[in-house]
Amino acid sequence: MNLRYIGCNNNKQANIVQRTFKQDIHIIGTGLHSGRPARLTLVPAAANMGIWFRRVDVRDRDNMIPALWDMVSDTLLSTNISNESGVSVSTIEHLMAALAGCGVHNAIIEIDGPEVPIMDGSATRFVAEIQRAGLVEQGQTLALLEVHKTVRVEKGDSFAELSPLDHFEIDFTIDFPGTIVGKQHAVMDMRNGNFVHDLANCRTFCRVEDVDAMRAAGRALGGSLENALVLDGDHYQNPEGPRRDDECVRHKMLDAMGDLMLVGAPILGRYHGHKAGHALTNMLLHKLFATAGASSFRLARPAELPLLPGPDLREFALLRAG
Repeated sequence: MNLRYIGCNNNKQANIVQRTFKQDIHIIGTGLHSGRPARLTLVPAAANMGIWFRRVDVRDRDNMIPALWDMVSDTLLSTNISNESGVSVSTIEHLMAALAGCGVHNAIIEIDGPEVPIMDGSATRFVAEIQRAGLVEQGQTLALLEVHKTVRVEKGDSFAELSPLDHFEIDFTIDFPGTIVGKQHAVMDMRNGNFVHDLANCRTFCRVEDVDAMRAAGRALGGSLENALVLDGDHYQNPEGPRRDDECVRHKMLDAMGDLMLVGAPILGRYHGHKAGHALTNMLLHKLFATAGASSFRLARPAELPLLPGPDLREFALLRAG
């Protein structure tokens, strides 16, 4: 298996260790873009393995795909990964964010189709199932990716940037003029428990005028008001409205967290996205690893445990939408 990032030898002086699930997790849903039903089984994995997807419906070639930044094959409206045999899994970002936010470092995600189910458009169901199953510590020291130099990529008036910081923080701005969302900005420290309470229940969104275009292109075939916020000028089409006043920018932060987990380890650094999306975030990771001295992997230090994303310390009931 791929040990590029997560793996390291046991170190009895360090007490931040890798985690996996205590038991299998089963989830059934529908793909946002494909509209196809999908069954997920989240399976505990050995220490130092990292996160892998296994296409159980593919039996004639390699069906294993490591969830890593250089396996990303498409970033149009979602993050998709593929292996050298052409086997792919799409729309992985919400599940990856849930794994990162709950402090899961090793797992095999078995799936019987090409797309991770969208559920309610957020990471709520994934987080709930992970918490229900529970986590187990694996005795192997956790590796971190530490950012040493600021790295930035731009496209038009959009940019994504990683800079040094002693914990993980996300700073994001979106701008959708002519809609009820308009311009939204948020900054969040992603230390233990914060993802669960501050980001996990924030849903994906789109403008009503984009829906027909996406469906004409074979996308959003499983989309509905049950799994996305739809912006219609000065109002939301969803009768219940947003779960938070700034739900849309928070969802973009959720996406970024899932995409950044593809480095294969928790990050110590500050991510700044301005009108950024999956493509820019993946471009940023390519530039980060191509820039000499910009980052390095090292063992986590005991004092850093409360600074890292991990199992929530409060009641999950606080997460649920009111």
